Amino acid sequence: MAFGRKAGDYMIIRKTLAFLLLCGLLAGCSTSSSLYEKGESHYSGPDLFPEKAKVAHAKGFKISYHKYYKVVKIMSPFEKSTDTLTYVLVQRGKPRPIGYKDSQLIEIPVRSMVAMSSLHIGLIGFLGCEDILTGMGNLKYVSSAKVRDRIKSGKIFEVGKDQGLNEELLVSMHPDLIMATGSPVSKVSRYESLHQAGIPVMVNSEWVETTPLGRAEWVKLLAALINKEAEVNRKFAGVEQEYGRLARLTAKVKVRPSLITGMNSKDAWNVPNGDSYVNRFFQDAGASYHWSGTKATGSLPLSFETVYPIALQADFWLNVSIGNVQTKKDVLARDVRYADFKAFKTNHIYSYNNRMNAQGANDYWESGAVNPHLVLADLIRIIHPELLPNHELIYYKSIN
Repeated sequence: MAFGRKAGDYMIIRKTLAFLLLCGLLAGCSTSSSLYEKGESHYSGPDLFPEKAKVAHAKGFKISYHKYYKVVKIMSPFEKSTDTLTYVLVQRGKPRPIGYKDSQLIEIPVRSMVAMSSLHIGLIGFLGCEDILTGMGNLKYVSSAKVRDRIKSGKIFEVGKDQGLNEELLVSMHPDLIMATGSPVSKVSRYESLHQAGIPVMVNSEWVETTPLGRAEWVKLLAALINKEAEVNRKFAGVEQEYGRLARLTAKVKVRPSLITGMNSKDAWNVPNGDSYVNRFFQDAGASYHWSGTKATGSLPLSFETVYPIALQADFWLNVSIGNVQTKKDVLARDVRYADFKAFKTNHIYSYNNRMNAQGANDYWESGAVNPHLVLADLIRIIHPELLPNHELIYYKSIN
């Protein structure tokens, strides 16, 4: 996809970026830009990627393989001009392929990456490639011990978030890739200056996937970037098989307890939509969920008054994880009406904060994102304890 042009606010920073980019090119430190210098060329060598990742669950991206390059297409639900962003992943040292003039090029295997989301840390941890991480949007909210060690040793820099990005620092770092998070307020054009500086920006919109396995399968995208398809195929197959086994445990349960999720915050109670991966978790865990019929992904903002009558009768109250809610007293401190809920009275309240560290980083959003079978096991243990009597909760905990 070609990036649109902006004016005004970016004029000064562009001059700085252009100068720094020129210095980088003269020093021979460019990544994807060096592919342009080689020119388009045919390749007659062997297939460099005998092991290929097959995407079976994720709907947001596709990977196709060619002898010495890969083509990644990411379907963005937030862009108006196009539905697809195309990236060409070229084996390091090989020529640029013909026919992708308007696509971003990334030399692989990626050696340095800036991650803008905690989920990206989960992807990195799944493949054990923490050494490629050189920058993050925020260094505070990190659960991974290996990544925290790299932060302490000064190997990872804080680059800011969205409009607060430190673009001069990013250009001086010149990572092989910036992995950004797609959202309605963070369009791909936001990174135009970095793109012009020869730094590829890949938009990851995993959170709008409709299934937990689909969300977790974005780890195959990272594997394609670092040529670890063999490892990701083996590891993800294990996740896939275990998730399927657990889901089959609840497939024929006679009773499906009802649940509500989340809390009211800032005049809105956001509940998962029916096509969201969170609702799929609930269904696979053998629960019934009032808003499972809504035809949308992501969250549905509702008023407290809309949720209240449903919550009064719900058997379980999950994901009560806003702020530092640790006890039922903390819950009531937010709104005394929570005491009316059936789940509050029966002590069936749970948060996913069981693996939150002192800095406030929650491993549910890191390793939990790529280990949906473990999250599902927690949910089944909560909702149908008779099916997994020996399972100890990993990400979830009871609020008493």
